[in-house]
Amino acid sequence: MAAQLHAQIPTDNRTAFGSVNIPPVVFPKNVSAPSPDLDVSGAATTAVNALNEALKKGDYEAAAKLFVDQGYWRDHLALTWEFRTAQGTQGITSLLQDSSKSKDGFRLKEITIDSSSALRAPKVASLDGEGEVPGIQFFINFGTVIGSGKGVARLVDDSGTWKFFSIYTALDEIDGHQEQLGERRPKGVKHGQKRGPQNWAEKRQQETSYQNGTQPAVLIIGAGQAGLTAAARLKMIGVDALIIEQNNRVGDNWRKRYHNLVLHDTVWYQHLPYIPFPPQWPIFTPKDKLATFFEAYATLLELNVWTKTELGDVKWDDATGSWSVTVQRQKEDGTTETRTLHPHHIIQATGLSGFKFVPKLKGMENFKGDRICHSSDFPGSTPNSTGKKAVIVGCCTSAHDIAQDFVENGYDVTLVQRSSTFVASSKSVSDILLRDFSEGGPPVEDLDLLFHSQPTAVLKALHTSSAKKQTEHDRETLEGLRKVGFNVDSGPDGAGLLFKYFQLGGRYYIDVGASKLIVDGKIKVKQGQEIAEVLPHGLRFEDGSELEADEIVLATGYGNMRDKTRHMLGDAVADKIGDVWGFGEGGELRNIFQQTGHPGFWIHGSSLALCRYYSKALSLQIKGIEEGLYKYGEK
Repeated sequence: MAAQLHAQIPTDNRTAFGSVNIPPVVFPKNVSAPSPDLDVSGAATTAVNALNEALKKGDYEAAAKLFVDQGYWRDHLALTWEFRTAQGTQGITSLLQDSSKSKDGFRLKEITIDSSSALRAPKVASLDGEGEVPGIQFFINFGTVIGSGKGVARLVDDSGTWKFFSIYTALDEIDGHQEQLGERRPKGVKHGQKRGPQNWAEKRQQETSYQNGTQPAVLIIGAGQAGLTAAARLKMIGVDALIIEQNNRVGDNWRKRYHNLVLHDTVWYQHLPYIPFPPQWPIFTPKDKLATFFEAYATLLELNVWTKTELGDVKWDDATGSWSVTVQRQKEDGTTETRTLHPHHIIQATGLSGFKFVPKLKGMENFKGDRICHSSDFPGSTPNSTGKKAVIVGCCTSAHDIAQDFVENGYDVTLVQRSSTFVASSKSVSDILLRDFSEGGPPVEDLDLLFHSQPTAVLKALHTSSAKKQTEHDRETLEGLRKVGFNVDSGPDGAGLLFKYFQLGGRYYIDVGASKLIVDGKIKVKQGQEIAEVLPHGLRFEDGSELEADEIVLATGYGNMRDKTRHMLGDAVADKIGDVWGFGEGGELRNIFQQTGHPGFWIHGSSLALCRYYSKALSLQIKGIEEGLYKYGEK
């Protein structure tokens, strides 16, 4: 019944099964513009001082009353060892009270205003992105009982008093375990002392081999952007991590994808921690170039990686608080060894999606064309294939890219669209949605903090505004798509691409050329019909219509990450965690980047940008457990 009800929801408003559709915030009404002579820094200081005083006294209700009605406090690990978004006086009071129950007492120490740059210092800013709700925005720093953190605060004039509209607090460092960067970097040699029998290369060989009883504290499954960023963050704070990868080389998760794949997001949005893309890097990265960068990234950061390694038996031991993991590894000399590892933590970093979803279509075994495959197995179309017919089932990014590839090699191409797609041009994405991520723009770290400081409901309202601007920018293309029968939507509650991604993990297309091919009739569209059966030379649909095909590509998506958990780690682990992705009640993403419900088990994955940001939070949680600051399951 639940699945049937879910299917009845309009496709643009659907969510990952079991997750919540967070509605956009309703911003405060009739907010007065700040007077020209307002002392912006003074107003921010007064609000922060009042909050510090209330927190110092432990008067959490008084602290909550410094927020506007239905204001927000979003916290990532600063107040508790969880990701939480609290709203309203009661919600914020409850969050602060929960923090006070930690074993060290209330965790947050004094908040200070960060005026180290023009972007960070207090300034008048539009809180709604439209100028209708003017306010004050500024970055903050703070101490906690275990370390220090950063965040962003936003104020709004509430009947003559500047109150907090939202605060974001995020743990940034644990005392005594700061990242080994800059002036903390290792010296590399002890001058004047005996250097020992091993040089650097020999020491690295020993570190990566895990011989003589040494064990990684963390085992990471997968060497894509998720595995690499998690390992990099952990290394910088002194946690030993080993990545295992079944492919032959780091980067093969991109290298093996379809022939002409190029990232649709711009380079400024995609930087990884510690080693950004170099200045000559193209704005849009080809997949093989990205794979090569990943390989170099692992080498330069000295990450421990075992390629050609398969996961075997996995068992959790409550008594020891560790895993027993058997792996089979092909060594450089071609021999295979079986090793048993005992990490305290496993990070599943096998991608945002689960296994490829291949629908069980009647008659698939009878297809006599050149090829029928899932999009993940598509190697590229055959050159000089004029007159051949290709059908792609699905209408999101992979489907469009593959359709474009077919057209360029002379095929007659049809897309089968069963649900609506959000479409935005690459230019509208870069100029509107990601406009601040640009050449010479603000530091990526600051932009990340601004983005993640927004509670989900607020972010959704802001992206509703952006999506409207993108729709206007792309009006001609979108109208052309509708005229030829391609069904476009505006995303959940009109919030566009990002919330399609957050709520469904896809169902959008950043247009890099395929939309014009659809409008011009070079890619045809078969709309709205389910497939009844696969014919020897095509498809038959439920309405009785047919399509001829020499090749059929099923761009039908993937299952949930939890499917892979069940396959790799078994029912005992998978049954303790919920489905992954989509929003929970408070607006935080479910069972990813944070505690999953099973001790010592974490899930990390998503785009390069999200892996860049959340890899730090994930590493801090693991470090906290390793240092005895808390136990898995504690707040």
